[in-house]
Amino acid sequence: MSARLMGAVAFLAIVVVSCRGTPPQPAPAPMASAQAQATPAAASKDSVPTRYTDVQFMQGMIAHHAQALEMTALILARTSREDFRSLGHRIDISQKDEIAMMQRWLRAHGAEAPSLDAHTMHHDAAGQMMLMPGMLTHEELAQLEQSTGVEFERLFLRYMIRHHQGALAMVSDLLGTKGSAQDPLIFNYASDIDADQRAEIRRMQTLQRDIK
Repeated sequence: MSARLMGAVAFLAIVVVSCRGTPPQPAPAPMASAQAQATPAAASKDSVPTRYTDVQFMQGMIAHHAQALEMTALILARTSREDFRSLGHRIDISQKDEIAMMQRWLRAHGAEAPSLDAHTMHHDAAGQMMLMPGMLTHEELAQLEQSTGVEFERLFLRYMIRHHQGALAMVSDLLGTKGSAQDPLIFNYASDIDADQRAEIRRMQTLQRDIK
């Protein structure tokens, strides 16, 4: 074999070995999006689902007010105290007016406006009780209905104070939720609830001290 032919064979052998010995390189992975690269610690708190939107607050407050009306409806047949009747009358008038306002707001914003039917308002689609903060259970309502006189007065005040405190908690949650209560009507209404129900709590606490 000539020297030129031997050189050509050697060159081909080197090329074949080189091609077989180099494994194929994987294609580069596509660059992840900025959202996918973000760690949980770096995620914005604003992305966490909020507890109350304006609609949820108004719907929940209708249910909350409706139960207060159930409670005040018991007063006339269970106590003869005029201060209790005056308290119940104030709550009844103010909360009926507020319910009508909330229903109008919800309808104007294309949202469901719950009715005052307590039997449907206090249950979800599966029939489970839906209690907003401070609301009474069926058992507590039954206990209130079955009481009279001083026993009723004590229970009513204890439960209605708790009920009002629940409304204050709802207002606090709404105002503490980013993006909620930007509508001036919602903000002013929530502020009014806070002031009015704090004043009523003080009146009820005074009544508590008067009951022997």
